[in-house]
Amino acid sequence: MDEVEYDVTKAREKKTKVGSFRINPDGTQEQRKMPLAHSEAFLADLLDGVCERMNDYKLEEDPVTKKKAFKRFAPRKGDKIYKEFKKFYFYSDAYRPLKFACEAIIEEHEDEISSLIAQEAHHLADKLCSEKADLCESSANQTEL
Repeated sequence: MDEVEYDVTKAREKKTKVGSFRINPDGTQEQRKMPLAHSEAFLADLLDGVCERMNDYKLEEDPVTKKKAFKRFAPRKGDKIYKEFKKFYFYSDAYRPLKFACEAIIEEHEDEISSLIAQEAHHLADKLCSEKADLCESSANQTEL
């Protein structure tokens, strides 16, 4: 969801033209601008390709809590170091389970994800995890920062 939120945040700044297929009697076609992040085509492309980026993550263990979590290690397109980083080729079978889990979540919860994006929700991972898809365990000792 971090990848989805990153792309949606960038897309919120952009607009796209949408219109109907109908042609008016004067030969014109109605078009209007809408946020790119609300475009069905944008969302479909985003959700189709987001799991391909799972090889940019690695599994890390917190030294104190011993809790394991996937963390992004690769720079994003547009970062200064991106061009240098892409000269190296990283491949590992370690990311395959993460990619499979990503694809399963996207396939099963595509409507909920689209709904959260349409509502312009922030912290998509938390909202999807706890409110919409019930993917996370709710902890009684969680505190808000």
